[in-house]
Amino acid sequence: MPDHDRIYKQEAARYHELIDSQPNLKSVVEEIRPIRGLDIADLGAGTGRLAAVLAPEASSLIALDASEAMLGIAAERLRESGLSNWSVQVADHRRLPLADRSVDLIVSGWSICYLTSSNVPDWERNLDQVIAEIKRVLRPGGTAIIFETLGTGSETPSAPDFLRPYYAKLTETYGFAHRWIRMDYAFDNPDQAERLTRFFFGDELADKVAEHRLVRVPECAGIWWLTP
Repeated sequence: MPDHDRIYKQEAARYHELIDSQPNLKSVVEEIRPIRGLDIADLGAGTGRLAAVLAPEASSLIALDASEAMLGIAAERLRESGLSNWSVQVADHRRLPLADRSVDLIVSGWSICYLTSSNVPDWERNLDQVIAEIKRVLRPGGTAIIFETLGTGSETPSAPDFLRPYYAKLTETYGFAHRWIRMDYAFDNPDQAERLTRFFFGDELADKVAEHRLVRVPECAGIWWLTP
């Protein structure tokens, strides 16, 4: 399996090429919480998948991520938009550099899982800390929305075994509501599909993509949301 920590630090541009082939999530967020005029924090913002589409209607947006390289691309995209209502900062989900009750909406896409996979030591404590920080920085009536994988290459939800305990705690312990959506990758051509799936997901999926000359690779994603 590819080393995602190394990818996020050293190959942010190629990672962005991968996720840029997935659907825009603005409408999905707005079904849960309209964003106009909100102060928003994007946890694990990466290259700006969520930040770039939410910032134009936000009052303010701060993009946080552990990888400076990823935030560099996010910042470039936000600068190109001509907006001035945003900032980026390297941060850990367990110690957010935000004041108490300072944001209306927290979004986090495909990021908290790296602290809360069952094969990570103290994953339950990590999750407790992340949720505590989310609740600390949200204003009364604020909303948190978390996106995570429910299976790449699968037409229907199939959560990885090492993430099932985390997902269960979100709903059973913390009271998050939950649903799922399709987030299929739509590549320009079969060669790009093989190259990028091999880069991020490894040989098993990429070999299937190559064998069938796929340009669409199915992806299922879970959405969990909470207004504490």
